[in-house]
Amino acid sequence: MLSEYLPILLLFVIASAFAVGSLVVSSLVGPRAPNPTKLAAYESGNEPLADVKGTRFSVKFYMVAMLFLIFDIEAVFLYPWAVVLRELGWFGLVNMTVFVLVLGVAFVYEIGRGGLEWD
Repeated sequence: MLSEYLPILLLFVIASAFAVGSLVVSSLVGPRAPNPTKLAAYESGNEPLADVKGTRFSVKFYMVAMLFLIFDIEAVFLYPWAVVLRELGWFGLVNMTVFVLVLGVAFVYEIGRGGLEWD
């Protein structure tokens, strides 16, 4: 039983070792040449206009993030579902219809809250 999971465990160990090894090697071998230009804050090629500590983000930021999540989650689930639609039959079609309707309700909520208005 445990021998079936050995390849997965081995892959996890190799991936973890590669990630940690890459970080260690880059910190040991990588160049270190800090200067004021590299250490300065960068905002679209301009100096930052305001100190962001303690300031609040606009609600529009969260609305756009929510809209992105709605469409991102939909795309992540729709592609695999479309590949196996014939094997799933009516059961898969009904489940995905419910899923898309729930996302549609979230999208209508987003529109109602003004998430698509770019003032």
